[in-house]
Amino acid sequence: MTRILFIASLHHPQQLQKDRAIAKQTGQPSPLFPNSTSTHFWEKALRKRGYTVDVFWRNLSGFGNRDVQSLKADVYTERLTPSRILKALNHRLPYALNPDLRRRNALLVDYARRFQPDYLWILGDNRVIHADTLSQIKAELGCRIIYSTGTSPIVFSHAIERQAAELYDLVIVNDYYHGIQWLELGAKKMTCLPFSAVDPDFHQPKQLSDKERESFACDVSFVGTLLPTKLYRERVDALAALSEFNVGIWTVHDVPDRLKSHLRGYALGETMLRVLSGATISLNVHGDFMRYGGNMRLFEAAGVGAFQISDNRVGIHEWFTVDEHLVVYDSLDDLREKVRYYLAHPQERQEIATAARQHALQHHTYDQRLTQLEHDLP
Repeated sequence: MTRILFIASLHHPQQLQKDRAIAKQTGQPSPLFPNSTSTHFWEKALRKRGYTVDVFWRNLSGFGNRDVQSLKADVYTERLTPSRILKALNHRLPYALNPDLRRRNALLVDYARRFQPDYLWILGDNRVIHADTLSQIKAELGCRIIYSTGTSPIVFSHAIERQAAELYDLVIVNDYYHGIQWLELGAKKMTCLPFSAVDPDFHQPKQLSDKERESFACDVSFVGTLLPTKLYRERVDALAALSEFNVGIWTVHDVPDRLKSHLRGYALGETMLRVLSGATISLNVHGDFMRYGGNMRLFEAAGVGAFQISDNRVGIHEWFTVDEHLVVYDSLDDLREKVRYYLAHPQERQEIATAARQHALQHHTYDQRLTQLEHDLP
């Protein structure tokens, strides 16, 4: 039986606690990951296929209480706050002089010894686990390392990630060109595979109550991150360009001042599905660093049967048929024109949304992603 130990950061601890409480009430296995993350559905697909999985939370403090209940939701703001300053200073402290990071790495070594993984699966944006730690685990236990990330190692990764590249037996990327860059940094193998997909049991259209319809109704909805602006400028510009329409924004983080009037709150887990089901148009704009495409919302909106307008990324044409499963735009003027058109043509919207859901269920489930990954596993 293959054993996989995920190494990840927990960003939605309250959602995970909620999901675990529901699982306990319904007699289901306690989940490792919150259902607001794609890793939750990878966990489900892996367990169903007989894998044994566990997770080491790298963003828990190395000292004191390491229960997930000790974590608070990570809310990003561009305002200068004491916690932001402290976090920045901590990241700049050299690893050798940072007792907390060294303690977390030691705890991972102990955890891996107990779990005896065949694979360490490290999720991107790693700022904690040092290359020396991974080398020690790999040498001692003989396991292989999977690294999955949606961003460019040249533009967006941290030095600690790049320093370990030669230890990665497989890198999973959305963007083929990112994979080439990881190979150039020393990774042994890469596969271009969207990390996100749909779970037929979860990603379903939601029937809304009258109160929910009132809460979630809008011409255009957006669910996601908008800060820091330097990484999401295209998202911010797209939403700002739609000021003539009724735009609703749901995010767990802060928003730029020019978009605050559109903020409706946050939407995790099933609430996100209700937002997608309640809006007339779901807007999906990839981060500036995701030039190929393939973020979570691209597949989730299709799986829920939402009508989606997305920025025109190369990968979209590989995964969907444009104008049959979704609509793309090439400029802000084009976006405004298409929003106006499809608001006025509900039957066309419905036909496209229905086709998107059928296509996603046929070609983009997590079970299918896992089959593709198994073919590439070292």
